[in-house]
Amino acid sequence: MTNTEHLDLREIDACLFDVFGTVLNWHSTVTRQVARLSKGRLIEGSQDSVDFAEEWRAGYYAHVKRVSQGGEGTSNADIMHREILDDMLTTPRWSHIAEVWGESDRQDLTLIWHNLDGTNLQESAETDMTNPSISIAYQDTIPGLTELKRHVNILALSNGNFRLLLDLAKNQGVPWDGIFSSELFGSYKPNKKVYQSAAYHLSLPPHKIAMVAAHRHDLLAAASVGFKTIYVPRPAEDSREVRESMRSKKDGGEVDLIVKDFEELARLIREAQQS
Repeated sequence: MTNTEHLDLREIDACLFDVFGTVLNWHSTVTRQVARLSKGRLIEGSQDSVDFAEEWRAGYYAHVKRVSQGGEGTSNADIMHREILDDMLTTPRWSHIAEVWGESDRQDLTLIWHNLDGTNLQESAETDMTNPSISIAYQDTIPGLTELKRHVNILALSNGNFRLLLDLAKNQGVPWDGIFSSELFGSYKPNKKVYQSAAYHLSLPPHKIAMVAAHRHDLLAAASVGFKTIYVPRPAEDSREVRESMRSKKDGGEVDLIVKDFEELARLIREAQQS
C-alpha cells in the first residue's frame, strides 16, 4: 500500500501530466507505424524499426535540451519531428528509406505522433520489454484520468505543440480539463518558465499543483518551482535502474509520491478528500 502520511493530497487542486510516455505510449505506436509506412524497407517488429523510433526520440531529447537551455530551434514539436526525420534520412543507415519517402510520406510520418496508442494495446506487454514486437499497454490511462477528474483539475503539460496535443486528446478520448503546451510559453520542459507559466494561468500557488510524470528529470524541474511531484513508472521511459531506484521523500528519495498507475493515484486522492 502506498504511504501518503508525509503528503496532504487534499491540498492538490490541479494535476499536470506529461503526455509522451506517461499518458500515451509513443514507443509501440511509432515503432509499428514507421515499419508499416516504409513500403517494405523496414519489417514490423524488427530491431531496425525499434532503432528508427528510438533514434527519432533521441533527436527530440537533444533538441528539447538545447532549446530549453536557451539555444536555437523551433518550439513547435511538429516542425521539430520533421526536421529530425529529414536529418535521419540523410545518414548512411537510413538513406535507403529516404528513396521511397517523398514529401507526402514524410508528412504522414510526422503525423504519427498525433495518434499514439493509449488504451487498446496488449496487456502482456508490460511484463516483456525484451520483445520489440509487443506493445506496451497503458490500460489505466482513460479510467484513471476519468476518475481523477472528479476530484481535481487534470491538464496536460507537455512539450508537444498545441494542435498535436489536441489531436491526441480527441483521437484517444483523453478527458482533459485543459491543455498546456510548452509551445505557448516559448520553450520546453524542463525550463522553469514552462512550469511557472502553467501555475500563473491556473491562478494557483505551486504547492497546490502536482506534476505527474514517468520521467525523473521532469519531476525534479517541477519540484524546483514548488510543485508536488508524483512518479508513475512506465517500462519504456526511464531506465530500469532509475525506475527501481526512485523513492518518495519519506523514504529518503526525490519525489513526493510514487504510484503504480493513474487508477491508484485517483483512489488515493479520492480517499484523502473523503477523510
